[in-house]
Amino acid sequence: MTSYVLTVACKSTRGIVAAISGYLAEKGCNIVDSSQFDDLETGKFFMRVSFISEEGASLQAITEGFQPVSEKFGMASDIYPDGQRMKAMLMVSRFGHCLNDLLY
Repeated sequence: MTSYVLTVACKSTRGIVAAISGYLAEKGCNIVDSSQFDDLETGKFFMRVSFISEEGASLQAITEGFQPVSEKFGMASDIYPDGQRMKAMLMVSRFGHCLNDLLY
């Protein structure tokens, strides 16, 4: 079993979560964790899904198969192996106490 993470950003509309979970179930994947946020001011939808490929589907197969779902909703999406380190940048307004509050 291989673990992956799917991140999605698109215009908020009905059926996004159903389409994503339906696609993953169809590919033999089990959703382990899911977080979503709908920004009512901008009308944007964001989602992060951690899932396991129980049937051993490759990253390429999952990514290529997800293209129709992504295109239907105009998504910016990314699928990558779980555990892959992501680059991050911390920016603070005051170097001393603000940075300490974030780090400790």
